[in-house]
Amino acid sequence: MKHISIIVPQGDSILSSIIGPYKTFRSANDYLVKTGRSPAFDIHLVGLTKETQLYGGLFSVHPDAMIQDIRKTDLIIIPAVQVGSLEKNLEFVPWITQQYKHGAEIASLCVGAFLLASTGLLDGRKCTTHWMAADLFRSKFPKVNLIPEKIITDEYGIYTSGGAYSFLNLVFHLIEKYCGRDLKIFLSKLMEVEIDRDNQSQFSIFTGQKDHEDEPIKKAQEYIESNVGQKISVDQLAGLFLISRRNFERRFKKATANTPVEYLQRVKIEAAKKSLEAGRPNINEVMYAVGYSDVKAFRTTFKKITGVSPLDYRRRYKTP
Repeated sequence: MKHISIIVPQGDSILSSIIGPYKTFRSANDYLVKTGRSPAFDIHLVGLTKETQLYGGLFSVHPDAMIQDIRKTDLIIIPAVQVGSLEKNLEFVPWITQQYKHGAEIASLCVGAFLLASTGLLDGRKCTTHWMAADLFRSKFPKVNLIPEKIITDEYGIYTSGGAYSFLNLVFHLIEKYCGRDLKIFLSKLMEVEIDRDNQSQFSIFTGQKDHEDEPIKKAQEYIESNVGQKISVDQLAGLFLISRRNFERRFKKATANTPVEYLQRVKIEAAKKSLEAGRPNINEVMYAVGYSDVKAFRTTFKKITGVSPLDYRRRYKTP
């Protein structure tokens, strides 16, 4: 059997990302037994203390083992630990690192990627996390190759998942890897979760990164957002704020983590998404309203940013 250690973090964490993997691996065992096979997983909740309270004491979790009790494990699951609670959980870091060196695989769920990245094991490797946390993650862990559009990454025995309940897709992925696709399909039907999703871009909401002190760049961002239907060039923006183009592009990228062109595109596509959600019937009208005149360019940019075509996006999210 695979020995599975689901970490129970201290401080603020998402309870569903602890219960969800536990329940899914238990359900996998139940199905295997019912179909005449042996259970595949020995599942444990592993903590730093014997009780962890969550959501202001409304819930408590009681780990059945402490990290010092686990000499060897096959898979460590790191649930969604809120970034503000990272310091409270750094005691897990040397244990995770040691277990990985001795052959354990590691999987982080959602913002659990922050704790995993704190081990240094993600340096130079691919990773995903919740799209809302992408900019903060990049700033804290610049050595990690963050791919925020992905639902799952799988590299050298280290796995990460995208935001919120997409952790189930990663758990299903692990179960398929260990036990076969038939079990994954059964569990997806039992839990009514769509399997094989590989992109979370359609769920992201672009609000612009204004948590910086570069006032001219902030004003440039506001100008872009106030003139979403206009064609705006980088030269025009640089000229408006009396900055050379080269210096403007450098400062813009440093402040927002986007080039000016990327920022222009993301603002326009976010506006297009809202129009499509409102049920606007003519995609060409949406395109013109956000400053595009080339259908192919609009569709290509839309799919690059959201992972789906404008038509597919409208079908999924339009207001009835």
